[in-house]
Amino acid sequence: MLDELITVLDEGVRTVFGPARADERTCPADAAAHAARELDTRERAQAERLMRVNHAGEVAAQALYRGHALSAHDAGVRAHMERAAQEENDHLAWCARRIEELGGRTSVLNPLWYAGSFVIGALAGRAGDKWSLGFVAETEHQVVRHLDEHLARLPRHDERSRAILEQMRRDEANHATVAIEAGAAELPQPVKTLMNLTSKIMTRTAYWV
Repeated sequence: MLDELITVLDEGVRTVFGPARADERTCPADAAAHAARELDTRERAQAERLMRVNHAGEVAAQALYRGHALSAHDAGVRAHMERAAQEENDHLAWCARRIEELGGRTSVLNPLWYAGSFVIGALAGRAGDKWSLGFVAETEHQVVRHLDEHLARLPRHDERSRAILEQMRRDEANHATVAIEAGAAELPQPVKTLMNLTSKIMTRTAYWV
């Protein structure tokens, strides 16, 4: 357990403070390079803020999956969580790269997003694997809805950010499907409502800070 905790701490420090690396896939924005058009000042500001929110969400996703994996009872569930965290790391790297291209910055509250999400993930895991998987499925469903909203709010000509968010949406929907197929339990409605409220607080704060 001590070794696992040290590993988790190292992963947390790398996620929050280190440069994110896309270990598995190339950035979807590369395929949209031919369609790139220079954004004006207002468009760049809007795109940068939206991508900062998505980056903060990916920081939280890393923490959630690592917390779930640490407290998972079944080795198969733990492997699923660790695999999902690897895919989410690609998202983290893509968002960070796009924010840099836009001349922006990531959220200064990323350490808070990571710490809070890790605790939530670990507690969900302790409740049992079916509830942990149910938490993942509901989280991903809410993320898909959030990405749909951001895709609608992106500047019309920002094809690079759009390509990233569209791939993220496909991945998040797949994570939800895999969790359900692995035996996820349906969460009570009050829990879903609380999760949605917590997500709104984070996204609205990260948009500015």
